[in-house]
Amino acid sequence: MVGTMEEARIPGYFKNKGILITGSTGFLGKILVEKILRVQPDVKRIYLPVRAPDAESAKKRVETEVIGKELFGLLRETHGKGFQSFVDEKVVPLAGDIIHENFGVEGAQLAQMTQEINAIVNGAATTNFYERYDVALDVNVMGVKHMCQLARQCPNLEVILHVSTAYVVGERQGVIQELPFKHGETLREDDAELRLDVDAELRLARDYQRQLAGDDAEQKNERKAMKELGLARAREFGWPNTYVFTKALGEMTLAQELAGGGVPVAIVRPSIITSIQKDPLPGWIEGTRTIDAILIGYAKQNLSCFLADLDLTMDVIPGDMVVNAMMAAVAAHASPPAGQRRPAPAHPAVYHATSSLRNPAPYAVLYRTGIRYFSAHPRVGADGRPVRARSVHFFATVAGFTAYMVVRYRLPLELLGLLNLLLCGLLSRLCDELRRKYVFVMRLVDLYGPFALFRGVFDDANVEKLRLAMAPADRAAFNFDPKTVDWDDYFYRIHIPGVMKYVLK
Repeated sequence: MVGTMEEARIPGYFKNKGILITGSTGFLGKILVEKILRVQPDVKRIYLPVRAPDAESAKKRVETEVIGKELFGLLRETHGKGFQSFVDEKVVPLAGDIIHENFGVEGAQLAQMTQEINAIVNGAATTNFYERYDVALDVNVMGVKHMCQLARQCPNLEVILHVSTAYVVGERQGVIQELPFKHGETLREDDAELRLDVDAELRLARDYQRQLAGDDAEQKNERKAMKELGLARAREFGWPNTYVFTKALGEMTLAQELAGGGVPVAIVRPSIITSIQKDPLPGWIEGTRTIDAILIGYAKQNLSCFLADLDLTMDVIPGDMVVNAMMAAVAAHASPPAGQRRPAPAHPAVYHATSSLRNPAPYAVLYRTGIRYFSAHPRVGADGRPVRARSVHFFATVAGFTAYMVVRYRLPLELLGLLNLLLCGLLSRLCDELRRKYVFVMRLVDLYGPFALFRGVFDDANVEKLRLAMAPADRAAFNFDPKTVDWDDYFYRIHIPGVMKYVLK
C-alpha cells in the first residue's frame, strides 16, 4: 500500500477531494455517493457522468435515480432545508457515457474536471450474463480504456479504484487468491498455448456486427447473433458467460493501459452483493440478485424447483460492506501530492469483498430463513387469503435438474404439440407460450448453473490486511468484516424483508 490508515482516517482522505464516480445510477454507485456525502460533507466535488443528451437531462436523471432515492433519507434529514443546496454544491452531474472518449465531456467542463479529480472510482458495467458481445465490450472493456485515457489527463490524480467481480475467475475450485490477471491469460487449463488478445476481440465484435448489418436476412436476428457470439467467445477461453469474460478483459485492459503510470490502482472484486446490512437504510436494495430469484419465486409461489446445492456456499456480501471496502482501498492507496509521489506498484492490488473463506453461508441458510419468514409473514393472495408457503425441490446437479425439466415440461410439451396438430392449431398460442418458458428456464440454467454450483473459496488476505491497517474508529464506521454478520439474522430480519419491500413491492 502507498499510504496507511494510521496517517489519515478514511473520512479525512475525502476532505476537499474531487471524486469521479462512474456507474452512480447503479446499486453500489448510489451507496457510495451517499456515504461519501454523509461521512465527509467537506468533499470538494463528486462528478457523476450519466447517460443523458444534455446537462439538464443529466441533472434530472441524477436527481431522480440517485439523490431522490429513499437511501438518501438520513442525509436529507441531517441537512433539512439546506439539503438541495448542499447537493447542488457538491454533486456535478455530467451528460456523458463511458463508451465515448473523455466520457463525452468537452470544453471548459472537461478542463475543470480533469484539474479537480483526485480519485476515480469506476463502477460502471453491464452485468447481463447474456449481453450482446459488442455492448458488453463497449461498456466493460472500452469503458475501462476511456477511463484510463481520461486518468492520464488528470495532473492531480492520486488513485484509481476499479470495481470488478469475484467471478472473473470462472469455474475454478479450491482457494482462489487475490491476484490480477496476466496479459493474455485464459482459463483454459487444457490448452496452455491459447492466448487472449483484447484488441483482437474488439475487432472481431466490430467486424461481425458490420457483417450482420450488411446482410438483410440477418439484420432481424442481429441481437441474438451478437449475444451468441459473446457466449461462444467466453466459452472458447474458459469463462462461463459474456459478463464475467468481459469483466476479466476489462481488468487486463486496466493493467495494460496504466502499467508504469505512477498512479496506484486497486481492484475490488465483490461476490454476490446483497442488501444493506447496517447504514444508512438496512434492507435497502435495487435490482434482483442471483439468489433473490429463489426468494421472489418462492414468495409468488411459482417456484417448485431450483438449481442449487443447499450444502454449497452462496458467497454473499452486503452492499454497504462492499462500499466500505472500496472507500478504505481508495484511502489506503492514494498517493502523496505530485512531487512527493513514489513509484506505483507494477500491478493493481486486488481485494476480494467476499465471505466464503471467513464466514461461509450455505444456500440452506437462505432456504430455512425463507420458510421462517414466509410462515410468519405470509403473502396475501388475490382472494384476500394468506398464501401458504410450500416446499421447493432443489437439484444439486445440472444433469438432475435437466432430467426433471425434460420429464416435467419437455415431454408434456411434445404431447401438447401433437394434440395441437390434431386440433388444427387451436392450441398454438398455449404451445408457444409454454415452449418459450421452457427455453427461458433452460437458458437460465445454462448461464447461472456455474454460479449456483460454484465450489471455489475466495481468499481475502489482502482485504484483511486492509482492515487491520485501519484506525480503530474506522473499523466500526467502515465495517467490511464478514465475520461480524449473523447470516440467519441478516436474511430473516434484514435481507428478505428488504427484497419484499424494495424489489417485489
